[in-house]
Amino acid sequence: MTNRPDMYRFHNGERATLPFSEDEYAARLKGLRNIMAERSIDSVVFTSMHNIAYYSGFLYCAFGRPYGLVVTATDAVTISAGIDAGQPWRWSHCDNVTYTDWQRDNYWRAVVAVTGTGGTVGYEGDHLTAVQSEKLNAFLRPNATRDIAAYTMQQRMHKSPAELDLIRAGAAVADVGGYAIRDAIKVGTREIDVVMAGRDAMELEIAKRFPDAEYRDTWVWFQSGINTDGAHNPVTSRKLERGDILSLNTFPMISGYYTALERTLFVGEVDDASLYLWESNVAAHELGMSLLKPGASCAEVTAGVNALFEERDLLQYRTFGYGHSFGVLSHYYGREAGLELREDIDTVLEPGMVISMEPMLTLAGDMPGAGGYREHDILIITEDGAENITGFPYGPDHNVIG
Repeated sequence: MTNRPDMYRFHNGERATLPFSEDEYAARLKGLRNIMAERSIDSVVFTSMHNIAYYSGFLYCAFGRPYGLVVTATDAVTISAGIDAGQPWRWSHCDNVTYTDWQRDNYWRAVVAVTGTGGTVGYEGDHLTAVQSEKLNAFLRPNATRDIAAYTMQQRMHKSPAELDLIRAGAAVADVGGYAIRDAIKVGTREIDVVMAGRDAMELEIAKRFPDAEYRDTWVWFQSGINTDGAHNPVTSRKLERGDILSLNTFPMISGYYTALERTLFVGEVDDASLYLWESNVAAHELGMSLLKPGASCAEVTAGVNALFEERDLLQYRTFGYGHSFGVLSHYYGREAGLELREDIDTVLEPGMVISMEPMLTLAGDMPGAGGYREHDILIITEDGAENITGFPYGPDHNVIG
C-alpha cells in the first residue's frame, strides 16, 4: 500500500535569494522571541501573509488553504500545502514542512508537530478565524493563549535600514509608473488603457532593480470623473474627456512590500471651483508633510491638517485619515493600524517609521468642483525631521495634461 503521510519535508532545489539577509531575518526572530519571553509564550502560530512574510520571507498564495509559520524558542518552521511543492521552502529563511490533503486537518497536525501540546500559544487575534481558533485549541490543547498581533505590529512599524532601502526603491518605481500614466493620458483613452501602461512600466522596472525576486501583485488604480470619488474605486473602461478630474494611483509590490504614488490631475483644463479645491488639498498636503517629524503624535498631525480644512470650510468633505504606515502590506493583507494619521491614534512618530501624507476631499457630482482630490507622498521619519522619498510632482502647475 502506498504510504500517505500527514506531512513531509520537500526541500527541492536551491534556496532562493530572499529580499533580506540572513542577519535581517535572525534579528526579526530575535525581536519576536523577546516578545514571547516577556509574555511567557512557548510558541507562536502565525497565519497571516504579512507576519509570515516578515519573519520568514515566504509570501504564500492561499487559494482557500491554511498556511502558517510556527516559532518556538529554538525553531521556526513555515507550514505549507502540498500543491506548492518546494517553492515555500526555497523562499523561507527557516525550515519548512509540507502538509498533505489526504486527511482533513493535516495542517494542524503539522503545526502541533512543531509546537507540542500543553504550552502557552501566541496567535494573531486580527487574523485567526473562529473555525481555525477552535482547531488550534483542539489540536494544541494549550494551557493558555495570547493575542500577539499588536506586539508584532509594533515591531514591524520600526523599519530596519535594509527595509528603508527597499521602500525607497519602491517609491522610485511608483514614480516610474506615474510618468508612464501621465504620458498615456489623452482625450478618448480608456481608464483601463492608462492602467496597463503604468502597471507594465512598473513591473519592468521592478524586474530590472530586483532580478532575483518573485513578481506579483503590482497594480494601478486610475480613475476619471465621478469614479474619482473613492480612493479605492476599481478601474473601468470609461473614456477620458476634456476637463475631467483624474486620480493617478500606482502601487508597486516588491517581495510583499507596498509603496504608492497618488496624484490629482485634469485633462486639458481645470475650472475655477475645481482649482480652488485642488489648491486647498495641496495646501493641506504641504502642511501635513511639514508636521511629520519625530515627537509628533498621529493625533496632533491630524488636528493640524483638520484646522486648515476647517478654516476653509472643507473639513466635512474629508473622506479618511491623512496617512498610514508602510511595510509588508497590500490591498488584501496587512496593515499597521497603530501608525495612522487619525484623531484616535496617539502613536508618537519615531525615527525609522515610514508614513504617508495623503489628504483627500470628495465633493458629490451635483456640486461645483465635483470629484475626489488626493495627493500622496511617502516620508521616512529621521532624527530631526522627515525624508520625502516621492519624486513625482503634484499640483496644478504640473498635472493639467494636454
